Amino acid sequence: MKDDSSIIEKKAPGINGMFMFCLNMAVLACCAGGMLYFGIRLENGINTKMSGAMLGLLGSIIGLVVPFIQAGIKILRPNEALVLTLFGSYYGTLKGAGIFFVNPFAQAVYPLHAGASSGCISEDSKNSAKSSSSQTASAKKKISLKAMTLNNDKQKVNDALGNPIVVGIVVVWKVTNTAKALFNVDNFVEFLSIQCDSALRNIVRLYPYDSSDEDGEKSLRGSSLEVADKLKDEIQQKVEIAGLDILEAKITHLSYAPEIAPVMLQRQQAVAVVAARQYIVDSAVGMVEMALEKLSEKNIVNLDEERKAAMVSNLMVVLCANKETQPIVNAGSLY
Repeated sequence: MKDDSSIIEKKAPGINGMFMFCLNMAVLACCAGGMLYFGIRLENGINTKMSGAMLGLLGSIIGLVVPFIQAGIKILRPNEALVLTLFGSYYGTLKGAGIFFVNPFAQAVYPLHAGASSGCISEDSKNSAKSSSSQTASAKKKISLKAMTLNNDKQKVNDALGNPIVVGIVVVWKVTNTAKALFNVDNFVEFLSIQCDSALRNIVRLYPYDSSDEDGEKSLRGSSLEVADKLKDEIQQKVEIAGLDILEAKITHLSYAPEIAPVMLQRQQAVAVVAARQYIVDSAVGMVEMALEKLSEKNIVNLDEERKAAMVSNLMVVLCANKETQPIVNAGSLY
């Protein structure tokens, strides 16, 4: 038994479509002209038996031969493909703009994605696809080879620390193997949508939402390029069976879930305040140290330990205070 998952895309055999189109038009014109000629002869009573026979023959050609040739003519626009089957077996794929002529008994396979060129897969779109499938089945049987985008609904996922976050992604993709896309999966756009959601959950669980600079830990916010590359590779591996190529995958929305967003915002603010305070204190200590070294180096004033402590205290207050300092004039001595 042949394994359908190993199906290989091949070019559909055929001949020059323009030649067959012109031949079909010529046959149609000749038959129409002949029917007009023998119709006039029959009306005038000239050789009625032969005229009637020729009218029947030409009518049969127009009714049978011309539609038969017309059924084998396929017209494609740029970046379109047409998958054909013959008596239930894969016949081949037509690609590229132009007119083609193939076996008239070959049937075009309708892609079940309902002609969606960009995907925002949601319940509404899935329901509308079902209701309009009967209309699009007869109107469109071609597969687009253009680069398309898929933008799924946002998901609530737990990160590496167990915090619930809301994530949204956009995926740029295209069909590279039309045979796999139609015969290996039922609906390749819906299949891609499901695999994108699955890959997103798998990747997000590996990283925390955010991390401090001191830890050096990779996070969803700080390592967006690495996360995007891993997400792309994960999706590509999952949709290989459907003959799809993932061109780009990136996170377009990232936030904490609404139930913890206020608390996490306060936490972020507190971490920022502590980091700012630490920076201010480190800078103030450096400035005080530099001031003492300059005073001692240039012998501007000789300070004992008690006066140094008082100076350090005053400078630290000035440099670290949130409010403006009020100058105090010392009219006496410290002792």
